[in-house]
Amino acid sequence: MKLFRNGNPTEVLSPCGEWESFRTALQFGADAVYLGGKEFGMRTASKNFDSEQIKECVRQAHLQGVKVYVTCNIVPDSKEIVRLPEHFAMLESAEVDAVIVADIGVMDLAKRYAPHTDIHMSTQTGIMNYHTANVLYNMGAKRVVLARELTFEDIAEIRAKVPKELEIECFVQGAMCVSFSGRCLISAYMTGRDANHGDCTQPCRWKYHLFEQNREGQYFPIEEDSDGTYLYNSRDMCMIDYIPELIECGITSLKIEGRAKSTYYTAVTTYAYRNAVDLYYQDPKNYRLPDYLKNELNKISHRQYSTGFFLGKEPGQVHDNGGYIREYDVVAMCDGYENGMAYLTQKNKFLVGDTLDVLPPVGKSFTFTVTEIINHIGESVNSAPHAMEKLTVPCDIPIPQGSFIRRKHNG
Repeated sequence: MKLFRNGNPTEVLSPCGEWESFRTALQFGADAVYLGGKEFGMRTASKNFDSEQIKECVRQAHLQGVKVYVTCNIVPDSKEIVRLPEHFAMLESAEVDAVIVADIGVMDLAKRYAPHTDIHMSTQTGIMNYHTANVLYNMGAKRVVLARELTFEDIAEIRAKVPKELEIECFVQGAMCVSFSGRCLISAYMTGRDANHGDCTQPCRWKYHLFEQNREGQYFPIEEDSDGTYLYNSRDMCMIDYIPELIECGITSLKIEGRAKSTYYTAVTTYAYRNAVDLYYQDPKNYRLPDYLKNELNKISHRQYSTGFFLGKEPGQVHDNGGYIREYDVVAMCDGYENGMAYLTQKNKFLVGDTLDVLPPVGKSFTFTVTEIINHIGESVNSAPHAMEKLTVPCDIPIPQGSFIRRKHNG
């Protein structure tokens, strides 16, 4: 049985949109990361990684036993397809562990120009059954990222009817797309920015009204609500309550969505799933999700949560708003701790007297009250209002380097 970084046969796969989120994913326990180059990936809003950065990511990740998967999952046109051979050759030379592709022509080029690199078939391939998974395996796929529209029972059947060497990956956390497995034309139609090339403007999150033909200039909310109606606004997925079911139905890799999201998001989601998976394997028969891990996922900015299609056809739309639930702000990062003093880099304003919440890379989160703030020139001050200022704060509990320090919103 294949084991991943933490010695478990189930992988925690984290998103990295830029360098800081990559380092954070490693520090907070990811078994593998997925990221995109400057071209050919489905997230152009992210900073992404150039060729030299990809090589450095692979070098650092492999030193820690972490795998690196690179997205090449756009649906390319003929002008783009001619540039892919050079890109795949670069990824092969960088020794990335796998490329994630959605198009069978792209798959063929990957086999030719990166013959020693594993191929993962993207969720955009739309794999809904074991026959399609077997065909792709016979074509050279090492892993299939299943369509998000499947139940636990569907996934278990696929697992039972494909070779044990074929790995199965599923999204378990993050934004959901209203269209089938992410294939959507709404953005291209409405804004000229193509979702299938990573440029989605998310018009499914916008507010919509009805117009009546003979009442020019008048619009009508589809239901009586002062904020309008959000017809297509999908909930976010959160499967932290179902770790045993995810593992026991045969999923190899638990994938966290979010390459366009913050480093903090990467830290919290990686932390939660890393710890939950480890706890499961310590004692599968008596496993119970601790409340503190479930609560962590409420401390990131998110839409209302759902379980997607895993449990069946649960309603997945949020009709009353298009925004996020955000109850915590990151106010500082810990650069080090010595002799009862935490050395911080400020991110958002906080005050003497505030109760702050610390998320360490390892161990449980904890709180402490700010009794003093010493600024970068050694003055004792009442508040920290300057972004990126170096501060010193006393704390009786050691704060590990790399910890995120948060404050709950008032009210």
